[in-house]
Amino acid sequence: MRRYLAGRLGQAVVVLWAAYTVSFLVLDFLPGDPVSAMAAGGLDQAAADPAQLEALRREYGFDQPILVQYLNYLGRAVRGDFGNSVATGRPVTSTLADALPYTLQLTAAALALAVLLGGALALYATYTGRRWLRQLLLSLPALGVSLPTFWTGLMLVQLVSFRLHLLPAFGDEGAASLILPAVTLAVPTGAMFAQVLAKSLLTTLADPYVQTARAKGAGRIRVHLRHASRNAALPALTMAGILVGNLMAGAVVVETVFARNGVGRETVAAVTVQDIPVVQGVVVFGALTFVLANLAVDLIYPLLDPRIVVARPRSTG
Repeated sequence: MRRYLAGRLGQAVVVLWAAYTVSFLVLDFLPGDPVSAMAAGGLDQAAADPAQLEALRREYGFDQPILVQYLNYLGRAVRGDFGNSVATGRPVTSTLADALPYTLQLTAAALALAVLLGGALALYATYTGRRWLRQLLLSLPALGVSLPTFWTGLMLVQLVSFRLHLLPAFGDEGAASLILPAVTLAVPTGAMFAQVLAKSLLTTLADPYVQTARAKGAGRIRVHLRHASRNAALPALTMAGILVGNLMAGAVVVETVFARNGVGRETVAAVTVQDIPVVQGVVVFGALTFVLANLAVDLIYPLLDPRIVVARPRSTG
């Protein structure tokens, strides 16, 4: 188990390093002068004063060779220091820390809805004996995946908020304002989760050990929930870890549509004005979220299937 955990932690470190390095290189190779864009707020580069540009280059280390810049920024990033936002002058870590609770609230609610509704759909679709109903239910996830997130959000706002006046359309005040954004974000996520779980359940239900359980007199519900679901959950669990990263990406769109505070809106604002320190901080934060989610999945795997952990060979000496 120690070797298994050490290997996963090593992979997590590599992913974080790769995410930071790729983001650094991409931002460096962008056309134009990033210092001019930052000094002018990303809009009118001609408005920047030459003295101000030189001061910014020295402040952010852009007057040094690219390798020196990379090593300096990487060393600071390892300590959790991504510098200050050009747009606001605040530390990047403080900016993200203020926005993080709103995004975590949204993504946690969306993930809970996605797993609950997607899991229920997959379980019932593979349990029902009515062929037409099964085919109908199994076709719903494909529809959910194909719907653009922004379109789903706008339709919910138009119907639920403007026509029925049931829930607030915008803002992030109270639990009521969280429902529509969470549902919007949960629709494609739950659809993908349902697709994977339903396919895995159908495959598992055809395995010999399931037929043996039925031959011994186990009821359909017991076979479905106790015997088949545990093994079928492994691919779905893998998908759940990946979907956490998708939720963070989807939060950018949802927070913009519903005018909510959060990391998504900070990302949009930073990209608009080419606020490079904030963009790099967001990239690393997204990679860290993905890594932690998949690390949690890797740790849960052995609990569901102990065969995943390969035992260390005993010494023969």
